[in-house]
Amino acid sequence: MAAAAAAVKKPAAEPEEEVEKMTTRKKKLVIDTDPGIDDAMAIFVALRSPEVELLGLTTIFGNVYTTLATRNALHLLEAVGRTDIPVAEGSHVTIKVSQCHIPCHNRSNLTSGLLFNFTVHASTAQRKPPSYGLQALFMAQMNFPPPTGKPVDQSAAAFLVEQANLYPGQVTVVALGPLTNLALAIELDPSFPKKIGQIVILGGAYSVNGNVNPAAEANIFGDPDAADIVFTSGADILAVGINITHQVVLSDADREKLEQSDSKYARYLSKILGLYYNYHRDAYFIEGVYLHDPATLLAAVDPSLMTYTEGVVRVQTVGITKGLTVFDTTKKRYGEITAWTGKPTVKVAVTVDAPAVVEMIMQRLTTDD
Repeated sequence: MAAAAAAVKKPAAEPEEEVEKMTTRKKKLVIDTDPGIDDAMAIFVALRSPEVELLGLTTIFGNVYTTLATRNALHLLEAVGRTDIPVAEGSHVTIKVSQCHIPCHNRSNLTSGLLFNFTVHASTAQRKPPSYGLQALFMAQMNFPPPTGKPVDQSAAAFLVEQANLYPGQVTVVALGPLTNLALAIELDPSFPKKIGQIVILGGAYSVNGNVNPAAEANIFGDPDAADIVFTSGADILAVGINITHQVVLSDADREKLEQSDSKYARYLSKILGLYYNYHRDAYFIEGVYLHDPATLLAAVDPSLMTYTEGVVRVQTVGITKGLTVFDTTKKRYGEITAWTGKPTVKVAVTVDAPAVVEMIMQRLTTDD
């Protein structure tokens, strides 16, 4: 019997075949980002994830203006030798402003100006420009060299549509800032929600207060109209709110491990984490930092790290609760038609294995290529 079994045993795959199989199994990601200290960490985790093929970065206002977000994205890729990854610059203004057909050179004063204060990922024009924020000041103090690379000659929205068309149903967009670029992609190609594989959103505050004000989480507050367009688009959406990310904390002990690591990723992050820790100590009274962006990135890589419930999310776009994410679990039939009636459902994260997320982040950042 053993001899018979041996006779029908399949030949071992050639090394080239194994490499090809691994490549085809990789999850294709585009990260829509506003770097950002924890954005930098998320980008590095993606680069260190063997399950991921990073197709590109698209940039958006949030922690900083879009121009600086693009510069930071290019710099981060150059810092770790990954200039093969394209960067597409995104919108400088909210979806509402972009639709008013103001010539681009007149839009500078209409951008959602952002004060980076580590609780807020994005904000509105009432706030000071990001150049006055802690993050921009910190980056200036670090004297990082300007990047030598340039963004591709294509808007972020066009890049997203192109990738969805090249790999229909296979691309996951990890959205770490306001959702303007995604809303513009839907405007550019109404079939985009069906062509994109999944959109994993860092956004919303589900059953908890926001971090801009009691109602709103920062990324949603940054462009609530765009957020409502995306949430109701019919795309396969997985939303990770601050009710989840505030459970995922990088401790002082973790920071020491990063400082002691020989990994270029850990060494880079060690240079920029100090102010982030100081802010969390002063604002949240914790000895550590919330890992908003890396946790969301890992939800895209390994969804089993979290559990989810399904329902309809609508976003309040005006008034005192602007940016509020209102989640209808669809477990009640209301007596009248509501703004949630008939809208597509999305998945919202409700629990997280926080220790496993932190362990995975640390493991990937402390090992080198």
